[in-house]
Amino acid sequence: MEDPRIQILADHLQSLEQRFQDVKQEMRNLNQEMHFKFESCTKRLEDLIMEKNRKSREELNCKFDQLLEMTGASQSRRKEPVLPTVPQLKEMETFLFTSESVNEGHPDKLCDQISDAVLDACLEQDPDSKVSCDTCTKTNMVMVLGDITTKAEVDYEKIVRDACRAIGFVSDDVGLDADKCKVLVNIEQRFPDITQCVGGHFTKRPEEIGAGDQGHVFGYATDETPEYMPLSHVLATKLGARLTEVRKNGTCPWVRPDGKTQVTVEYYKENGAMVPVRVHTALISTQHDETVTNDEIAADLKEHVIKPVIPEKYLDEKTIFHLNPSGRFVIGGPHGDAGLTGRKIIVDTYGGWGAHGGGAFSGKDPTKVDRSGAYMVRQAAKSLVANGLARRCIVQVSYAIALPEPLSVFVDTYGTGKIPDKEILRIVEENFDFRPEMMTINLDLKRGGNRFLKTAAYGHFGRDDPDFTWEVVKPLKWDKPQA
Repeated sequence: MEDPRIQILADHLQSLEQRFQDVKQEMRNLNQEMHFKFESCTKRLEDLIMEKNRKSREELNCKFDQLLEMTGASQSRRKEPVLPTVPQLKEMETFLFTSESVNEGHPDKLCDQISDAVLDACLEQDPDSKVSCDTCTKTNMVMVLGDITTKAEVDYEKIVRDACRAIGFVSDDVGLDADKCKVLVNIEQRFPDITQCVGGHFTKRPEEIGAGDQGHVFGYATDETPEYMPLSHVLATKLGARLTEVRKNGTCPWVRPDGKTQVTVEYYKENGAMVPVRVHTALISTQHDETVTNDEIAADLKEHVIKPVIPEKYLDEKTIFHLNPSGRFVIGGPHGDAGLTGRKIIVDTYGGWGAHGGGAFSGKDPTKVDRSGAYMVRQAAKSLVANGLARRCIVQVSYAIALPEPLSVFVDTYGTGKIPDKEILRIVEENFDFRPEMMTINLDLKRGGNRFLKTAAYGHFGRDDPDFTWEVVKPLKWDKPQA
């Protein structure tokens, strides 16, 4: 006789199997529901990103139109530096790029400013001055040295002390005392062998005057910002300038003159053009007095420096902030480190983008193509992008000492050109005169005042100042192909 317990067990197993099948079906239904919700959330996130970017483009276009109206350029509207639509996240390949800047109280920048203050003083009295002036500094000492041929009567010591005082070096505890520091001057007349090849202003026509030295220079422009400059460089520079502003206007009285900034931007490349997505990291190291705490420093820097400078659209919950990461930065300026003219050439130009010929700018008169040539190729590159011929562009020109004509001219639009690069090169050669004296005339580079002193801190390019004549977009003329 069959044991009844076996039948009971069989019925129980059958019931369990049915329950197992029911659970499996419930899991399938739940999985389908979760998959649908995930797809919906992903689509919604992508739509939000695209909508945010569209609004950013509209805001930028509106600001650009206002700028055109203010400058009277609306009748000859240029190609707007707009941010293209961000593609779907799963198709985006991004990369990080970093640029740094240093404040006017950094010892190297102090030297740049003194050298350019000397140049301004010479040109103000004698526009044909030939100036090659370097500056070095360390604790309680500033020295100016170089070769200068000029009819100007220049009080070099006064220029040094005035420049130091204007920056904020007014006591030993901030790094240098402008009134008490030792000032050394070692200036000589320019070497005759060089003077004779570039000094023929009264015996040669302007177009015949040769370059003061050999060299090659680069100009760069990109449509990623209204300044036609790289965003990483623009933000690093503006953070430094803002840091100086809050020091001088008393918003953050604990700030001292020396300081450095650095910004890392996440980009993606769109057919050769650079499109900024977000700020990945912002770094500020500023000299400070002994009374302020690290928490106060971080709070003030976020509220009064970062917030007014970095647009909110580039910040998110993942943005990293390093604010005085060393923990203490009381000793700065020349007391903290030696300074020398010409050691911040990337800060002066494009923040690591494009290329650099190696020649510094400060302390050099316009016959030095390191400076005048770099200014002219910046105008060329910026004009190409602003006129809509490319979204991104680099221009190189090279020179030989004593020769007026450049040895070579090169253009690369990184694949963003609306016409072939060889045609763009022809447009550059037809619209820009790269002979040294002609660049000086066309950009009006012989004026004195404080014109070059202004360039010596916070960048030579991308500045909205009438003295920065190389930033003026030139309308380009060329024979357009027949439709």
